[in-house]
Amino acid sequence: MTRRPWRDKLAYVAAIATLLLIWQIAALFLPSFLLPSIPQTAARAVRLLGDPTFLGGIRDSFLRLGIGYPLACLLGAALGLAGGLFRPLALYLRGLISILQSVPPITWVPFLLILLGFGNAPVIIVITIASFFPMALAVLNGTEGVSRTHVEVARVMGASRWQLLTKVYAPETLPAVITGAQVAFGNAWRSLIAGEMVAGVSSGLGWSISYAGEVADMAGVLVGIVVVGAAAAAIDSLVLEQLKRRLLHWRNGAGGDAA
Repeated sequence: MTRRPWRDKLAYVAAIATLLLIWQIAALFLPSFLLPSIPQTAARAVRLLGDPTFLGGIRDSFLRLGIGYPLACLLGAALGLAGGLFRPLALYLRGLISILQSVPPITWVPFLLILLGFGNAPVIIVITIASFFPMALAVLNGTEGVSRTHVEVARVMGASRWQLLTKVYAPETLPAVITGAQVAFGNAWRSLIAGEMVAGVSSGLGWSISYAGEVADMAGVLVGIVVVGAAAAAIDSLVLEQLKRRLLHWRNGAGGDAA
């Protein structure tokens, strides 16, 4: 399948333009204290983006994400790959995931607050819980798709479990790992913002939106929402998508499509 990057970008621009048009039209019919217009919100964004407190909150959000999300990806990938080697472990993991993934990660916040107190730890753990399950499940599914012929050939040639893991399972499940990482990122990002809104932290993007809402600062709320959406889209398209294309370039070169 031939990729057309310009078409993807055009669709993206059209989606953004549609959202902005709906926003501006709605702002014409509502008072500005309820729904500020785009120019009013843009002016507020300029002021906030020059505010060290707001920028520090963005930094704190990324620090929390930078700990919880990679930790979940590493745990999910490691356990998922191990499940490919040990069938009982795979069945155990599937049972555990089917039970726990139905619990919204944010519901762990009260328990974690009592256990750990206010601060970064509850938010980071919520991020890890939220992003672990899609990562582990994607890798488990990926191990089931590994060619049994390749596994048997490797065993006949005397490959150890470690060699099976690193030479057979890891390369063949790489697309599943990357897909799982992308899905896990969406969960991690949403849990980060929600966790910062309810977990008692005093900084971060989620906290900024919550605080602006408490003081009826609608422009501040909208700036926070726009920054949350823009940051997530930038990370997904400029980091995760590019990483996927680099790691799966062999697949595209062979006529496949990593997207």
